[in-house]
Amino acid sequence: MNKPKVAFICVHNSCRSQIAEALGKRFAADVFESYSAGTELKDRINPDAIRLMKQLYGIDMEQSQRPKLLDEIPSIDVVVTMGCNVECPYLPCKRREDWGLSDPTGQSDQEFLAVIRTIESKIAELAKSLS
Repeated sequence: MNKPKVAFICVHNSCRSQIAEALGKRFAADVFESYSAGTELKDRINPDAIRLMKQLYGIDMEQSQRPKLLDEIPSIDVVVTMGCNVECPYLPCKRREDWGLSDPTGQSDQEFLAVIRTIESKIAELAKSLS
């Protein structure tokens, strides 16, 4: 059986959704395929997210990921919105959930770390619910 495809969606696809894609690939690749995308492109992934993901997990998101638009990912089974605080992008799917995460962009490392740890925990919960 094919693994479900999970898309982590946020407007800019530059921070939270990128972190979720990376952690999904690291911790849940045996359960689901991870993608991320948005409706507006930033020119790069958030530098603080890149730095902290390297420090915490040894993941270099710049090497394996880039900001993408919704039409650049395959058909998705599960959509997870990050908590855009605006109209979150819509993508057809079989299951949808919103993680309601605040955007740590421009905040302290402690704020970033709290969001990263929450995403890691939610990835584990999602993997358990899909396995």
